[in-house]
Amino acid sequence: MSADEARGFLLKPVSYCSIDIPDYIDFTQVLTETAKVLESARLSGMQGHSPRDESGVNYTLLANKDGRYAWRPFQVIHPALYVSLVETLTAEDAWKAITDRFTAFSTHPRVDCLSIPLESQTKRSDQAEQVTQWWQGIEQRSIELSLEYQYVLHADISDCYGSIYTHSIPWALHTRPIAKAKRKRSELLGNEIDGTIQDMREGQTNGIPQGSVVMDFIAEMVLGYTDELLAERLDTEKVTHYHILRYRDDYRVFVNDPELGELILRTLTEVLIDLGLKLNGSKTSQAQPVVRASLKPDKWAWLLHKQRDFNLQKHLLGIHAHGTDYPNAGSLMIAMSAFHKRLMRAKKVRAPLPMIGVALDIAIHSPRVFPACAAVISRLLQELDSDQERRDVLQKVLTRIRTLPNVGTMEVWLQRISHPIQAELSYEEQICKVVRSPGSSLWNNDWISSKTLLAALGHDIIDRDGLAKLSKVVQPDEIDLFAYG
Repeated sequence: MSADEARGFLLKPVSYCSIDIPDYIDFTQVLTETAKVLESARLSGMQGHSPRDESGVNYTLLANKDGRYAWRPFQVIHPALYVSLVETLTAEDAWKAITDRFTAFSTHPRVDCLSIPLESQTKRSDQAEQVTQWWQGIEQRSIELSLEYQYVLHADISDCYGSIYTHSIPWALHTRPIAKAKRKRSELLGNEIDGTIQDMREGQTNGIPQGSVVMDFIAEMVLGYTDELLAERLDTEKVTHYHILRYRDDYRVFVNDPELGELILRTLTEVLIDLGLKLNGSKTSQAQPVVRASLKPDKWAWLLHKQRDFNLQKHLLGIHAHGTDYPNAGSLMIAMSAFHKRLMRAKKVRAPLPMIGVALDIAIHSPRVFPACAAVISRLLQELDSDQERRDVLQKVLTRIRTLPNVGTMEVWLQRISHPIQAELSYEEQICKVVRSPGSSLWNNDWISSKTLLAALGHDIIDRDGLAKLSKVVQPDEIDLFAYG
């Protein structure tokens, strides 16, 4: 796409915040107004002091990963810093330099990257288009490669976004010698990107924010550079008969000799170490037959499992059993979404309280599927006898999830189902407080001196009309990735 097209794509609200949140949280106006202010003036002239001198510049939304102590920090980047970064990336000369580098990353015939951010050209969402790319480019292509290769080895990078060394961004765009020779921020595009990310994170050089398409794109710069370095090392060692598919930080290495596969992974490890990254030992597999290993184990299990039952509760218990064996699995998300659609068609549901308990337990142990579980709970609540009983159950659900650490994303979705029933229910997460209190802000603006920019940032991020019209039951198109039309 052209520089202008890229700017439009990256400034879309769904690109700005790719975190799974309810539709009434809408960043359109704040992004639009901030972009208008910054299109005629540089952000540096609107600052009282550097944003890196402040904490909480970005808004961090914590997502529990396993129902215990593992968590992932999603960040909603400060709109002024986000728009400024997009403007930097999509200036004509800068965009040409970036696309030229990505072209160079993709020239090796045996290494394929399949995770460059995509803009949908159909009625599907951009995120759905990306998932389709994963299905066609990774799963289907993996099976195709069984015609040439007997074995595949899986590996992924440990805490990829949290470990990316920001100085490796100019290395990726300009090569390490040039980047080291020109370290001033104004000398290289990569330095400007590096500096802006540090501005968001109190000057830290380890880690980039996760939760936006622009950061996915910047991560691909570093990972594309990794692909280039790996291919060069393997060419030097005269390693030829292999193929690598990479989707973000996930690698699949196809070979006919398991020892060759181990050599490639050792070489990848050495390349990653130089960039401050490392493979996740628990997710690195030995050589496996290609077709069997092309689909994840949870997907094979679900394909072989009795996927539904005439009885709704038994159907849900079957999903619970699958989630116990494969927590947070992609197949579990699909199963819960399908169950929700079935539940929406049911005219009468027996024993809703036990089913609410089962749905909540699925979510507790697989927090990734909480939006779908919340949707199921919202439908089951309507089978209770009174609003008071619904409010009592909602309080029990909230009390239950608060026994877990780092449940910000859960609170956001629980507020979605509680608001039409009990709008005054109190939540601790800041974005939930913004829903209840117009005028509250997600970001630290203390470093901004421009009244014009502060006014742009003050626009409400909540669609109040949409909030007032919320259905008591979460509809399938609110949680279904592929819902359209």
